[in-house]
Amino acid sequence: MQAVVLKETMKLEIQDIELDEVMGDDDVEISIKSVGICGSDVHYYEYGRIGDYIVSSPMILGHEASGVITKVGKNVKNLKVGDRVCMEPGIPSGGDKASLLGMYNLDPAVKFWATPPYHGCLRESVIHPAAFTFKLPEAISYDVGAFVEPFAVGVHAVSKAKCSAGSTAVVIGAGTIGICTAVALKAGGYSKIHIIDVQQKKIDFINSLAIAGMTGHCCQMEELSAIVRDDTDSWGVDAVFESSGAQLDYKKVIELLCPGGVLVLTGMPMKNISMDVVALQSKEIRVETIFRYANVYEKAVNMMVSSGFPFEKLISKVYPFQKSVEAFDQALKRSQDDIKIMINI
Repeated sequence: MQAVVLKETMKLEIQDIELDEVMGDDDVEISIKSVGICGSDVHYYEYGRIGDYIVSSPMILGHEASGVITKVGKNVKNLKVGDRVCMEPGIPSGGDKASLLGMYNLDPAVKFWATPPYHGCLRESVIHPAAFTFKLPEAISYDVGAFVEPFAVGVHAVSKAKCSAGSTAVVIGAGTIGICTAVALKAGGYSKIHIIDVQQKKIDFINSLAIAGMTGHCCQMEELSAIVRDDTDSWGVDAVFESSGAQLDYKKVIELLCPGGVLVLTGMPMKNISMDVVALQSKEIRVETIFRYANVYEKAVNMMVSSGFPFEKLISKVYPFQKSVEAFDQALKRSQDDIKIMINI
């Protein structure tokens, strides 16, 4: 089959590739239709590594995908040939303690698409466990179906916050994950959601959606602090979701929170950060961290439909498969006009 292969740093090729994949009785074969370019894909393209995950041999990129089933294993009962589906890209080993406790995303042996040494899904077809393959409602297109993966991150973040309906929140970062988190917050009944970013075009886009209770602000942290104080009578918001990965002054972040609030860390900073533990303790702030997601994928699909959010508007550009390298070069520009770039196969 043909696939988009990262040969080395800043060298991508579309090439024929033969993979040693065996379809088991609990697996399905899927013809890929749409793949979203994630920031991690771009990072591997640009730097060849993310932390300790190093691309040491040619690797197929892509982990946000949707497609149609072309073959099913004999034990598969809930899926059939012709079903439109999206795929959760991490496959745990299943027998480790983390998986048995329901935290399979923390399985050290998880096989996650496009994370070295495992190939991704930017190819014509994949073999995938049926247990991690989910039907798409007719209301969801293939492009939006590929969007389930980043939306699942937002849904997982909101679930970790454990706040009730009517709560208030700040989301730091108006990229794909930040917007997905804000949508999950709205679907979860949060009453007021403030989104901050330093890129005006992204904030203009959020405000153009005119979603009740969701407001974007192009400003620095000091200005946001004044907005939150005014909006909450100096009490603070119930939850802050850090979705940018920026090197922030966390003393200012903590100031946004009310006593007993929660700080949810989703973005991954390039360098280590420092945090004022005493400032956290003096307000009894709870800190939660996010690594991908677990047990939320099907819920994310259902929430996409019930939320009524126009996910199509988050898709900035769609490229055909043969222009995949061009698509990655566009993503590499990190344009303010781009939220999600899709590749159709």
